[in-house]
Amino acid sequence: MSPRKMTITEKIMAAHAGRADVTPGENVWVGVDVLLTHDVCGPGTIGIFKEQFGADAKVWNKDGVVIVPDHYIFTADEKCHRNIQILRDFVTEQGLKYYYDPDFLNTAEGSGFPNPYRDPTKTNYKGVCHKALPEEGHCRPGEILLGTDSHTCTAGAFGQFATGVGNTDAAFALGAGRTWLKVPPTMKFTFHGEIPPYLTAKDLILAVIGEIGVAGATYKTMYFAGEGVGSLTLEDRMTLTNMAIEAGGKNGVCDVDEKTLQYVRARSTKPDWNVYADDAGAEYCAEYEWDLGVMEPMVAKPHSPDNKDLARNCSDVKLDRAYIGSCTGGKITDMIFAAALFQNKQVKIPTFVVPGSTEVHADMLRLNITGEEKQPGEKSIYEIFEDAGCHMGASSCAACLGGPKDTFGRLNEPQNCISTTNRNFPGRMGHKEAGVYLASPLTVAASALTGHVTDPREFVSEPIMTGSAGVM
Repeated sequence: MSPRKMTITEKIMAAHAGRADVTPGENVWVGVDVLLTHDVCGPGTIGIFKEQFGADAKVWNKDGVVIVPDHYIFTADEKCHRNIQILRDFVTEQGLKYYYDPDFLNTAEGSGFPNPYRDPTKTNYKGVCHKALPEEGHCRPGEILLGTDSHTCTAGAFGQFATGVGNTDAAFALGAGRTWLKVPPTMKFTFHGEIPPYLTAKDLILAVIGEIGVAGATYKTMYFAGEGVGSLTLEDRMTLTNMAIEAGGKNGVCDVDEKTLQYVRARSTKPDWNVYADDAGAEYCAEYEWDLGVMEPMVAKPHSPDNKDLARNCSDVKLDRAYIGSCTGGKITDMIFAAALFQNKQVKIPTFVVPGSTEVHADMLRLNITGEEKQPGEKSIYEIFEDAGCHMGASSCAACLGGPKDTFGRLNEPQNCISTTNRNFPGRMGHKEAGVYLASPLTVAASALTGHVTDPREFVSEPIMTGSAGVM
Protein backbone atom coordinates (compact mmCIF):
# COMPACT_ATOMS: atom_id res chain seq x y z
CA MET A 1 0.00 0.00 0.00
CA SER A 2 1.48 3.34 -1.04
CA PRO A 3 1.80 6.21 1.48
CA ARG A 4 -1.14 8.62 1.61
CA LYS A 5 -1.00 11.84 -0.39
CA MET A 6 0.51 14.48 1.86
CA THR A 7 1.02 18.24 2.17
CA ILE A 8 4.36 19.97 2.75
CA THR A 9 3.77 20.14 6.49
CA GLU A 10 2.75 16.48 6.70
CA LYS A 11 5.81 15.38 4.73
CA ILE A 12 8.16 17.36 6.98
CA MET A 13 6.58 15.94 10.12
CA ALA A 14 6.64 12.40 8.75
CA ALA A 15 10.32 12.69 7.85
CA HIS A 16 11.17 14.02 11.31
CA ALA A 17 9.13 11.25 12.93
CA GLY A 18 10.89 8.56 10.87
CA ARG A 19 7.62 7.49 9.28
CA ALA A 20 6.34 6.98 5.75
CA ASP A 21 3.30 9.14 6.38
CA VAL A 22 1.28 10.97 9.02
CA THR A 23 -2.38 11.97 9.27
CA PRO A 24 -3.83 15.26 10.54
CA GLY A 25 -4.93 14.95 14.16
CA GLU A 26 -2.43 12.31 15.26
CA ASN A 27 0.33 13.07 17.74
CA VAL A 28 3.91 12.28 16.74
CA TRP A 29 7.36 12.64 18.21
CA VAL A 30 9.56 14.69 15.88
CA GLY A 31 13.19 15.67 15.92
CA VAL A 32 13.96 19.39 16.08
CA ASP A 33 16.52 21.02 13.78
CA VAL A 34 16.68 24.51 15.30
CA LEU A 35 15.45 26.01 18.57
CA LEU A 36 15.22 29.81 18.74
CA THR A 37 14.86 31.95 21.82
CA HIS A 38 15.37 35.62 22.73
CA ASP A 39 15.66 38.02 25.64
CA VAL A 40 11.97 37.90 26.65
CA CYS A 41 11.47 34.12 26.85
CA GLY A 42 15.06 32.89 26.97
CA PRO A 43 15.57 33.33 30.74
CA GLY A 44 12.36 31.43 31.54
CA THR A 45 13.26 28.65 29.13
CA ILE A 46 16.74 28.37 30.63
CA GLY A 47 15.27 28.25 34.14
CA ILE A 48 12.93 25.36 33.29
CA PHE A 49 15.71 23.53 31.41
CA LYS A 50 17.97 23.63 34.47
CA GLU A 51 15.14 22.69 36.80
CA GLN A 52 14.12 19.64 34.76
CA PHE A 53 17.40 18.44 33.27
CA GLY A 54 19.75 19.47 36.07
CA ALA A 55 21.96 22.44 36.89
CA ASP A 56 24.87 20.97 34.92
CA ALA A 57 22.85 19.66 31.96
CA LYS A 58 24.00 20.35 28.41
CA VAL A 59 21.78 21.27 25.47
CA TRP A 60 21.06 18.52 22.97
CA ASN A 61 23.00 20.21 20.14
CA LYS A 62 25.15 23.30 20.58
CA ASP A 63 24.76 24.14 16.88
CA GLY A 64 20.98 23.73 16.97
CA VAL A 65 20.31 26.53 19.46
CA VAL A 66 20.02 30.09 18.17
CA ILE A 67 19.66 32.99 20.63
CA VAL A 68 18.78 36.42 19.25
CA PRO A 69 18.18 39.21 21.78
CA ASP A 70 15.85 41.71 20.11
CA HIS A 71 12.81 42.83 22.11
CA TYR A 72 13.84 45.11 24.97
CA ILE A 73 17.30 46.26 23.98
CA PHE A 74 17.20 50.06 23.79
CA THR A 75 15.88 50.85 27.24
CA ALA A 76 17.21 51.87 30.65
CA ASP A 77 15.06 49.20 32.32
CA GLU A 78 17.35 47.12 34.54
CA LYS A 79 15.13 44.03 34.39
CA CYS A 80 15.62 44.00 30.61
CA HIS A 81 19.37 44.33 31.10
CA ARG A 82 19.28 41.44 33.58
CA ASN A 83 17.67 39.22 30.96
CA ILE A 84 20.55 39.88 28.57
CA GLN A 85 23.05 38.91 31.26
CA ILE A 86 21.21 35.62 31.87
CA LEU A 87 21.54 34.84 28.16
CA ARG A 88 25.23 35.76 28.15
CA ASP A 89 25.93 33.52 31.12
CA PHE A 90 24.08 30.57 29.58
CA VAL A 91 25.83 30.95 26.23
CA THR A 92 29.24 30.94 27.94
CA GLU A 93 28.32 27.96 30.12
CA GLN A 94 27.03 25.90 27.17
CA GLY A 95 29.57 27.03 24.57
CA LEU A 96 26.84 28.03 22.13
CA LYS A 97 27.94 29.14 18.68
CA TYR A 98 24.91 31.06 17.47
CA TYR A 99 24.37 33.90 19.90
CA TYR A 100 24.00 37.43 18.53
CA ASP A 101 24.94 39.68 21.42
CA PRO A 102 23.99 43.36 21.78
CA ASP A 103 27.65 44.03 22.49
CA PHE A 104 27.05 47.74 23.09
CA LEU A 105 24.81 46.98 26.08
CA ASN A 106 26.21 47.32 29.61
CA THR A 107 24.17 45.15 31.96
CA ALA A 108 25.69 46.49 35.18
CA GLU A 109 23.19 47.86 37.69
CA GLY A 110 22.54 51.54 37.10
CA SER A 111 24.06 51.48 33.63
CA GLY A 112 21.11 53.41 32.21
CA PHE A 113 20.10 53.73 28.56
CA PRO A 114 22.59 51.97 26.26
CA ASN A 115 24.56 53.73 23.59
CA PRO A 116 23.29 52.13 20.36
CA TYR A 117 25.63 50.55 17.85
CA ARG A 118 27.34 53.22 15.77
CA ASP A 119 27.78 51.09 12.67
CA PRO A 120 25.27 48.29 11.88
CA THR A 121 28.02 46.33 10.10
CA LYS A 122 30.31 46.34 13.15
CA THR A 123 28.26 44.69 15.86
CA ASN A 124 27.34 41.10 16.70
CA TYR A 125 23.81 42.29 17.40
CA LYS A 126 21.35 41.40 14.63
CA GLY A 127 18.00 42.96 15.49
CA VAL A 128 14.65 41.17 15.18
CA CYS A 129 15.04 37.38 15.45
CA HIS A 130 12.64 36.49 12.64
CA LYS A 131 14.64 38.58 10.17
CA ALA A 132 18.01 37.58 11.58
CA LEU A 133 17.31 33.83 11.37
CA PRO A 134 17.28 33.64 7.55
CA GLU A 135 19.99 36.29 7.20
CA GLU A 136 22.36 34.24 9.35
CA GLY A 137 21.55 30.98 7.55
CA HIS A 138 19.29 29.24 10.07
CA CYS A 139 16.25 28.80 7.78
CA ARG A 140 16.17 25.88 5.36
CA PRO A 141 13.46 23.98 3.44
CA GLY A 142 12.25 20.76 5.01
CA GLU A 143 13.42 21.48 8.57
CA ILE A 144 11.57 21.89 11.86
CA LEU A 145 12.18 25.18 13.65
CA LEU A 146 10.74 25.89 17.08
CA GLY A 147 10.91 29.31 18.68
CA THR A 148 9.75 30.91 21.92
CA ASP A 149 7.92 33.56 19.94
CA SER A 150 4.57 33.31 18.20
CA HIS A 151 5.93 34.84 15.00
CA THR A 152 8.43 32.01 14.53
CA CYS A 153 5.98 30.94 11.81
CA THR A 154 7.67 33.61 9.61
CA ALA A 155 10.27 31.02 8.58
CA GLY A 156 7.62 28.94 6.82
CA ALA A 157 8.25 31.18 3.81
CA PHE A 158 11.36 29.03 3.32
CA GLY A 159 9.38 25.80 2.95
CA GLN A 160 9.95 24.56 6.49
CA PHE A 161 7.74 23.79 9.48
CA ALA A 162 8.22 26.69 11.88
CA THR A 163 6.06 27.38 14.91
CA GLY A 164 6.08 29.16 18.24
CA VAL A 165 6.16 27.22 21.51
CA GLY A 166 6.00 28.06 25.19
CA ASN A 167 8.94 28.08 27.58
CA THR A 168 8.22 24.58 28.89
CA ASP A 169 8.10 22.99 25.44
CA ALA A 170 11.21 24.91 24.44
CA ALA A 171 13.05 23.77 27.57
CA PHE A 172 12.21 20.14 26.79
CA ALA A 173 13.44 20.52 23.20
CA LEU A 174 16.57 22.26 24.49
CA GLY A 175 17.46 19.14 26.47
CA ALA A 176 15.97 16.36 24.34
CA GLY A 177 16.18 17.69 20.78
CA ARG A 178 12.66 16.55 20.01
CA THR A 179 9.07 17.36 20.83
CA TRP A 180 5.54 15.98 20.63
CA LEU A 181 3.32 17.64 18.02
CA LYS A 182 -0.16 17.08 16.71
CA VAL A 183 -0.21 17.00 12.91
CA PRO A 184 -2.23 20.02 11.73
CA PRO A 185 -4.68 19.88 8.83
CA THR A 186 -3.86 22.25 5.97
CA MET A 187 -5.87 25.21 4.70
CA LYS A 188 -4.94 26.32 1.17
CA PHE A 189 -4.99 29.99 0.15
CA THR A 190 -4.45 30.47 -3.57
CA PHE A 191 -3.66 33.85 -5.15
CA HIS A 192 -4.06 34.20 -8.90
CA GLY A 193 -2.34 36.76 -11.11
CA GLU A 194 0.64 39.05 -10.57
CA ILE A 195 1.03 41.35 -7.58
CA PRO A 196 0.10 44.89 -8.74
CA PRO A 197 2.34 47.86 -7.80
CA TYR A 198 -0.06 49.25 -5.17
CA LEU A 199 -0.33 46.00 -3.18
CA THR A 200 2.10 44.10 -0.98
CA ALA A 201 1.77 40.80 0.88
CA LYS A 202 0.46 42.74 3.88
CA ASP A 203 -2.73 43.49 1.94
CA LEU A 204 -3.04 39.81 1.04
CA ILE A 205 -2.71 38.51 4.58
CA LEU A 206 -5.05 41.17 5.98
CA ALA A 207 -7.62 40.04 3.40
CA VAL A 208 -7.14 36.42 4.49
CA ILE A 209 -7.43 37.17 8.21
CA GLY A 210 -10.39 39.45 7.58
CA GLU A 211 -12.09 36.61 5.72
CA ILE A 212 -11.53 33.75 8.17
CA GLY A 213 -11.12 35.66 11.46
CA VAL A 214 -8.43 35.59 14.13
CA ALA A 215 -9.45 32.04 15.13
CA GLY A 216 -10.18 30.80 11.62
CA ALA A 217 -6.99 28.79 11.26
CA THR A 218 -6.58 27.62 14.85
CA TYR A 219 -4.02 24.77 14.95
CA LYS A 220 -3.97 24.51 11.17
CA THR A 221 -1.31 24.94 8.51
CA MET A 222 -1.86 27.99 6.31
CA TYR A 223 -0.47 27.10 2.88
CA PHE A 224 -0.05 30.09 0.56
CA ALA A 225 -0.03 29.02 -3.08
CA GLY A 226 -0.57 30.12 -6.66
CA GLU A 227 1.27 32.22 -9.22
CA GLY A 228 0.40 35.31 -7.17
CA VAL A 229 2.57 34.06 -4.29
CA GLY A 230 5.26 33.12 -6.80
CA SER A 231 5.26 36.73 -8.03
CA LEU A 232 6.07 38.00 -4.53
CA THR A 233 9.60 38.62 -3.37
CA LEU A 234 10.88 36.13 -0.82
CA GLU A 235 10.69 38.87 1.83
CA ASP A 236 7.05 39.56 1.01
CA ARG A 237 6.25 35.87 1.42
CA MET A 238 7.71 36.20 4.92
CA THR A 239 4.96 38.75 5.62
CA LEU A 240 2.33 36.15 4.68
CA THR A 241 3.70 33.42 6.91
CA ASN A 242 4.58 35.88 9.70
CA MET A 243 0.92 36.69 10.26
CA ALA A 244 -0.38 33.11 10.09
CA ILE A 245 -0.49 33.24 13.88
CA GLU A 246 -2.84 36.25 13.68
CA ALA A 247 -5.43 33.82 12.29
CA GLY A 248 -4.58 31.22 14.94
CA GLY A 249 -2.47 29.16 12.54
CA LYS A 250 -0.03 26.56 13.83
CA ASN A 251 2.28 27.41 10.96
CA GLY A 252 2.36 29.09 7.57
CA VAL A 253 4.19 27.71 4.56
CA CYS A 254 5.00 28.61 0.96
CA ASP A 255 6.30 26.53 -1.93
CA VAL A 256 10.05 26.46 -2.47
CA ASP A 257 11.17 27.97 -5.78
CA GLU A 258 14.39 29.35 -7.25
CA LYS A 259 14.02 32.56 -5.22
CA THR A 260 14.03 30.47 -2.04
CA LEU A 261 16.91 28.25 -3.11
CA GLN A 262 19.10 31.11 -4.27
CA TYR A 263 18.78 32.78 -0.87
CA VAL A 264 19.28 29.62 1.19
CA ARG A 265 22.25 28.40 -0.85
CA ALA A 266 23.98 31.73 -0.29
CA ARG A 267 23.42 31.79 3.48
CA SER A 268 22.76 28.38 5.02
CA THR A 269 24.97 27.16 7.85
CA LYS A 270 24.37 23.59 6.57
CA PRO A 271 25.07 22.22 3.07
CA ASP A 272 22.09 19.90 2.73
CA TRP A 273 18.31 20.09 3.14
CA ASN A 274 15.18 18.52 1.66
CA VAL A 275 12.60 20.30 -0.46
CA TYR A 276 9.01 19.08 -0.16
CA ALA A 277 5.91 19.92 -2.20
CA ASP A 278 2.25 19.06 -1.80
CA ASP A 279 1.29 15.81 -3.54
CA ALA A 280 -1.34 15.99 -6.25
CA GLY A 281 -4.45 14.85 -4.48
CA ALA A 282 -3.34 16.00 -1.03
CA GLU A 283 -6.32 16.84 1.19
CA TYR A 284 -7.11 20.33 2.50
CA CYS A 285 -9.60 21.11 5.24
CA ALA A 286 -10.52 24.39 3.50
CA GLU A 287 -9.61 26.23 0.29
CA TYR A 288 -9.85 29.93 -0.56
CA GLU A 289 -8.96 31.85 -3.72
CA TRP A 290 -8.28 35.47 -4.59
CA ASP A 291 -7.62 37.36 -7.82
CA LEU A 292 -4.85 39.89 -7.25
CA GLY A 293 -6.11 41.95 -10.16
CA VAL A 294 -9.24 42.98 -8.25
CA MET A 295 -7.84 43.19 -4.71
CA GLU A 296 -7.46 46.63 -3.12
CA PRO A 297 -5.21 48.05 -0.38
CA MET A 298 -6.41 46.94 3.05
CA VAL A 299 -6.26 48.06 6.65
CA ALA A 300 -7.10 46.29 9.90
CA LYS A 301 -8.84 48.77 12.18
CA PRO A 302 -8.55 48.73 15.98
CA HIS A 303 -8.50 46.50 17.90
CA SER A 304 -8.10 43.24 15.99
CA PRO A 305 -6.19 42.03 12.91
CA ASP A 306 -9.44 40.70 11.44
CA ASN A 307 -11.26 44.06 11.65
CA LYS A 308 -10.65 44.58 7.95
CA ASP A 309 -11.62 47.43 5.69
CA LEU A 310 -10.44 48.96 2.44
CA ALA A 311 -7.97 51.79 2.88
CA ARG A 312 -10.12 54.02 0.68
CA ASN A 313 -13.05 53.56 3.06
CA CYS A 314 -11.04 54.92 5.99
CA SER A 315 -9.97 58.29 4.60
CA ASP A 316 -11.87 60.10 7.37
CA VAL A 317 -9.60 58.55 10.04
CA LYS A 318 -7.21 61.23 11.28
CA LEU A 319 -3.81 59.93 12.35
CA ASP A 320 -1.34 61.12 14.98
CA ARG A 321 1.57 58.86 14.09
CA ALA A 322 2.96 56.43 11.52
CA TYR A 323 5.27 53.50 12.27
CA ILE A 324 7.37 51.51 9.78
CA GLY A 325 9.19 48.51 11.21
CA SER A 326 8.94 45.07 12.89
CA CYS A 327 9.43 41.52 11.61
CA THR A 328 6.34 42.06 9.48
CA GLY A 329 7.11 45.45 7.97
CA GLY A 330 10.76 46.26 8.64
CA LYS A 331 12.47 44.28 5.88
CA ILE A 332 14.58 46.02 3.25
CA THR A 333 11.92 45.70 0.55
CA ASP A 334 9.35 47.17 2.97
CA MET A 335 11.69 50.10 3.45
CA ILE A 336 12.05 50.59 -0.30
CA PHE A 337 8.28 50.53 -0.75
CA ALA A 338 7.85 53.29 1.83
CA ALA A 339 10.86 55.33 0.72
CA ALA A 340 9.62 55.31 -2.88
CA LEU A 341 6.60 57.34 -1.74
CA PHE A 342 8.64 59.62 0.54
CA GLN A 343 11.15 60.65 -2.12
CA ASN A 344 11.12 64.47 -2.46
CA LYS A 345 8.19 64.76 -0.04
CA GLN A 346 7.62 65.60 3.64
CA VAL A 347 5.62 63.60 6.16
CA LYS A 348 2.74 65.41 7.84
CA ILE A 349 2.69 63.39 11.06
CA PRO A 350 5.50 62.01 13.25
CA THR A 351 6.78 58.93 11.43
CA PHE A 352 9.01 56.40 13.16
CA VAL A 353 11.22 54.10 11.11
CA VAL A 354 12.83 51.01 12.67
CA PRO A 355 14.94 48.62 10.52
CA GLY A 356 14.03 44.98 11.08
CA SER A 357 17.69 43.98 11.44
CA THR A 358 21.14 45.49 11.46
CA GLU A 359 21.55 44.09 7.95
CA VAL A 360 18.45 46.01 6.85
CA HIS A 361 19.89 49.11 8.53
CA ALA A 362 23.17 48.64 6.67
CA ASP A 363 21.33 48.09 3.38
CA MET A 364 19.34 51.27 3.92
CA LEU A 365 22.64 53.14 4.13
CA ARG A 366 24.20 51.25 1.21
CA LEU A 367 21.43 50.98 -1.37
CA ASN A 368 19.55 53.48 -3.50
CA ILE A 369 15.81 53.73 -3.99
CA THR A 370 15.83 50.96 -6.64
CA GLY A 371 17.55 48.46 -4.34
CA GLU A 372 20.94 48.71 -6.02
CA GLU A 373 24.31 49.93 -4.78
CA LYS A 374 24.19 53.69 -4.22
CA GLN A 375 26.29 55.66 -6.70
CA PRO A 376 27.96 59.05 -6.11
CA GLY A 377 25.35 61.78 -6.04
CA GLU A 378 22.49 59.38 -5.28
CA LYS A 379 20.50 59.36 -2.07
CA SER A 380 20.46 56.25 0.07
CA ILE A 381 17.19 54.77 1.29
CA TYR A 382 18.09 55.99 4.77
CA GLU A 383 18.71 59.53 3.55
CA ILE A 384 15.34 59.62 1.79
CA PHE A 385 13.62 58.82 5.10
CA GLU A 386 15.68 61.48 6.87
CA ASP A 387 14.94 64.07 4.20
CA ALA A 388 11.22 63.32 4.51
CA GLY A 389 11.38 64.21 8.21
CA CYS A 390 11.15 60.70 9.69
CA HIS A 391 12.42 59.75 13.15
CA MET A 392 15.06 57.05 12.61
CA GLY A 393 15.62 54.28 15.15
CA ALA A 394 18.09 51.46 15.68
CA SER A 395 17.13 47.93 14.69
CA SER A 396 14.97 46.12 17.25
CA CYS A 397 11.40 45.07 17.97
CA ALA A 398 10.97 48.57 19.43
CA ALA A 399 7.33 49.68 19.80
CA CYS A 400 5.76 46.66 18.10
CA LEU A 401 5.43 44.99 21.50
CA GLY A 402 5.06 48.21 23.48
CA GLY A 403 7.85 47.63 25.96
CA PRO A 404 9.12 50.00 28.66
CA LYS A 405 7.99 53.61 28.38
CA ASP A 406 11.37 54.76 27.03
CA THR A 407 11.00 52.46 23.98
CA PHE A 408 11.50 54.20 20.63
CA GLY A 409 8.19 54.96 18.91
CA ARG A 410 6.04 53.61 21.77
CA LEU A 411 2.52 55.00 21.99
CA ASN A 412 2.52 56.57 25.45
CA GLU A 413 -0.71 58.47 24.80
CA PRO A 414 -4.13 57.50 23.36
CA GLN A 415 -3.14 58.30 19.77
CA ASN A 416 -4.14 56.92 16.40
CA CYS A 417 -1.21 55.21 14.67
CA ILE A 418 -0.97 53.50 11.30
CA SER A 419 1.64 50.77 11.42
CA THR A 420 3.33 48.02 9.42
CA THR A 421 3.33 45.77 12.50
CA ASN A 422 1.23 42.63 12.96
CA ARG A 423 -1.02 43.17 15.98
CA ASN A 424 -3.35 45.97 17.05
CA PHE A 425 -4.82 44.65 20.29
CA PRO A 426 -5.44 47.24 23.05
CA GLY A 427 -2.08 48.19 24.56
CA ARG A 428 -0.03 46.23 22.03
CA MET A 429 2.07 49.26 21.04
CA GLY A 430 1.85 50.97 24.42
CA HIS A 431 -1.17 52.92 25.66
CA LYS A 432 -4.24 50.71 26.04
CA GLU A 433 -6.48 53.40 24.54
CA ALA A 434 -4.31 54.00 21.47
CA GLY A 435 -5.83 52.99 18.15
CA VAL A 436 -3.54 51.01 15.82
CA TYR A 437 -4.37 50.60 12.13
CA LEU A 438 -2.41 47.78 10.48
CA ALA A 439 -1.44 48.34 6.87
CA SER A 440 1.19 47.74 4.20
CA PRO A 441 4.33 49.91 4.01
CA LEU A 442 2.79 51.59 0.96
CA THR A 443 -0.42 52.47 2.80
CA VAL A 444 1.49 53.60 5.89
CA ALA A 445 3.76 55.83 3.80
CA ALA A 446 0.84 57.31 1.86
CA SER A 447 -0.97 58.01 5.13
CA ALA A 448 2.12 59.60 6.69
CA LEU A 449 2.17 62.05 3.79
CA THR A 450 -1.46 63.09 4.24
CA GLY A 451 -2.15 62.71 7.97
CA HIS A 452 -5.12 60.40 7.44
CA VAL A 453 -5.60 56.80 6.28
CA THR A 454 -4.82 56.95 2.57
CA ASP A 455 -5.11 54.52 -0.31
CA PRO A 456 -1.56 54.26 -1.77
CA ARG A 457 -2.98 54.38 -5.29
CA GLU A 458 -3.00 58.16 -4.79
CA PHE A 459 0.82 57.95 -4.96
CA VAL A 460 1.60 54.67 -6.74
CA SER A 461 0.91 53.90 -10.37
CA GLU A 462 4.12 52.26 -11.63
CA PRO A 463 5.88 49.16 -10.25
CA ILE A 464 8.39 49.90 -7.47
CA MET A 465 11.69 48.27 -8.28
CA THR A 466 13.49 46.55 -5.38
CA GLY A 467 16.47 45.30 -7.42
CA SER A 468 18.85 43.03 -5.58
CA ALA A 469 17.57 44.06 -2.14
CA GLY A 470 16.76 41.05 0.00
CA VAL A 471 17.48 38.63 -2.83
CA MET A 472 20.59 36.92 -1.49
